Amino acid sequence: MGRTKEFDPDTVLRAALDLFWHKGYEATSIQDLVDHLGIGRASIYATFGNKHELYLKALQRYRESDTVVSRLSQPGSAIAAIRALLHERVEEILADSDRKGCFAINTAAECLPGDDQLTRQVEAAWNTVETAFIGALYRAQAQGELAADRDPRALGGFLITVLEGLYALAKVPDSQRLRDATRVALSILD
Repeated sequence: MGRTKEFDPDTVLRAALDLFWHKGYEATSIQDLVDHLGIGRASIYATFGNKHELYLKALQRYRESDTVVSRLSQPGSAIAAIRALLHERVEEILADSDRKGCFAINTAAECLPGDDQLTRQVEAAWNTVETAFIGALYRAQAQGELAADRDPRALGGFLITVLEGLYALAKVPDSQRLRDATRVALSILD
């Protein structure tokens, strides 16, 4: 009979995500994971696989925790939801003393191109957010908040680019730059 796990895999996965998010993939060693997670190497390998597989699972966990889809699909004004989301993300970036940024964009900057599995995960993360923006923009058109001649697909692509750009700037945040960029980006919705 196999031993019962003495740890919660979801809690450990979240801790691994936090460590990878702070240190990056390459700078995080297996020993760092053992020390940070408080479990042995054998438990890491048996539960999550190697470091790369654990990183993939951490990225998937990050994707599942993203609130953009739920935020942009709430009832009410779609344009107000988009505006609120971007403004809130800027404030989160400015409040983050660790300057972590976005885990997906950090992954892209550190590990891509060259890793097909991570590329698929990052593309899926960005596609999910872009689709949420596009859906909200179609809803805005239906609500009469966005002119019928505006292209929700192009605007959604622009907004995901802006959002990820804000997160890229999180590494050296300048409140005025972030707020100005957000204000100008959102002006396209007027």
